Amino acid sequence: MTVMDVKEPSATEAEAKSAAVADIEVDRAALDTSIAEFVDKNPTYYQTAFHRIHDTQRGIPTVFNMAAFVFGPFWAAARGIWGFFWAFLILEIIAFVQIGRGTWGELGAAALEQAERQAARAQQFLDQAQAAREAGNDPTRFETLGNNLMRAAERSRETADAAAGDALNILITGLVLLLVLRLVQAVWGNLAYEKQYSRWRVDPQSVPSGLKQKNLVLGIILGLVIIPLTVYRFTIENIPDWLTAFPANSDHYTSTARWLEDVIDTAARSGAGAFDGIVLGVRQILDAISVALIGTPWIVVMAVICVFAWRAAGPRVAIFTAAALAYIAFLGYWEIAMETVALVGAAVVLCVVMGIPLGIWFGKSTRAYKIAEPVLDLMQTLPAFVYLIPIIAFFGTGNPPGILATIIFGMPPVIRLTALGMRGVPETIKEAATAFGASRWQLLKDVELPLALPSIMTGVNQTILMCLSMVVIISLIGGGGLGKVILEALQFAAKGPGLLGGFAILFVAMVIDRIVQGAFRRADQR
Repeated sequence: MTVMDVKEPSATEAEAKSAAVADIEVDRAALDTSIAEFVDKNPTYYQTAFHRIHDTQRGIPTVFNMAAFVFGPFWAAARGIWGFFWAFLILEIIAFVQIGRGTWGELGAAALEQAERQAARAQQFLDQAQAAREAGNDPTRFETLGNNLMRAAERSRETADAAAGDALNILITGLVLLLVLRLVQAVWGNLAYEKQYSRWRVDPQSVPSGLKQKNLVLGIILGLVIIPLTVYRFTIENIPDWLTAFPANSDHYTSTARWLEDVIDTAARSGAGAFDGIVLGVRQILDAISVALIGTPWIVVMAVICVFAWRAAGPRVAIFTAAALAYIAFLGYWEIAMETVALVGAAVVLCVVMGIPLGIWFGKSTRAYKIAEPVLDLMQTLPAFVYLIPIIAFFGTGNPPGILATIIFGMPPVIRLTALGMRGVPETIKEAATAFGASRWQLLKDVELPLALPSIMTGVNQTILMCLSMVVIISLIGGGGLGKVILEALQFAAKGPGLLGGFAILFVAMVIDRIVQGAFRRADQR
């Protein structure tokens, strides 16, 4: 069938479909009973309103809710429509602020205060001019300054008078805005409530229904706290300091910071042996990778990387890898680039070795994942620079502490995505494997891990990229590699070296990413 054979439905066909939809019989009695159960109070009105909404095929149904018009967002709070409540409460605050500014707001107070300051300063200059005249000196300079400031004060008074004259317009604007908002709520209220009714019919346990007194009380309390304070803040010129700034005590900050320092110092002294052991283990892994990448002749390393890229991801990725390595080598970045790869490789190895088993555990144990989820959130959301503070206190400076900071930052993706992949394995497949006599180890090795592999490899890829993003940051604590080049360029504002080093980091990241993605795609195609 060609494109010309496809026909758009005609107006007659569309009308016929609409008529067919309209001819569907609805059990009105059952629907009225359901609506009455949902609304609790005043069911007759809402039955009529909901029927009109259901029967309207085009346009906006003309349903006017007087309670929403009179009580505004507090009607929505009583009915449990909290999104409606917050949206119109914020909009009505804007209207109340305009009403307050037009009624008692000191509109020209700032300009009038400025005029008084200017007039006082002008009088000082005029007095100096009079003193200079009596002393037989030239008073022209002081008179000029005084007269200029007097004219500026007059302009400030005119501005204050003009602002005060706009009070009526601002008041009318606020009243009109409030009226429009109430009309919108009156028209839209039943539509929003009918959508909540539709959700309630699907899930009556979690969707609020009826008119709840506690919701009304909560809405009134929120309104009485938010509206008066906000209107007071924006309509009164001189407000107390406690309303604009939290009355914090600096002693609390000092004592808390000192307590944290004491805790970290005590932990560092008591666990010095364990921390040194961790640093030694990380250094051994880093030295092994560094010897393989830096100690081996560069021709061998480049050839192995290109052949691996060819075998893993294909000829295009191999050509791109060769070009990226050539860029790095010709600019003299080979050794420090390999040091960067060693740093990232050590961090990725540790992340994968620890992260995948943890992800498998969390994927199988909901309780363990709920306990670990706040820790993973902290690891991902805490700024990377903050990691460096305890890392330096516990492990010192250099490459091994930088790798540990990178592990904290880069491990959560592989844990989360491994757990996601394990939870995504269909239960029916696991039940079938178990029914055929598969042990727990066989179930994990032959069923769950292969099916979760796409998610796991995505987590590994994200971990690699996040570890590479930490290269520059770990240079702040003595880490080497290309991050040190970027740090020196930033210190001396060296634009050329900074950009060249940045492109080198980019090519390293792209090579690793393309090889990993290409290898995964080829394995998936098999």
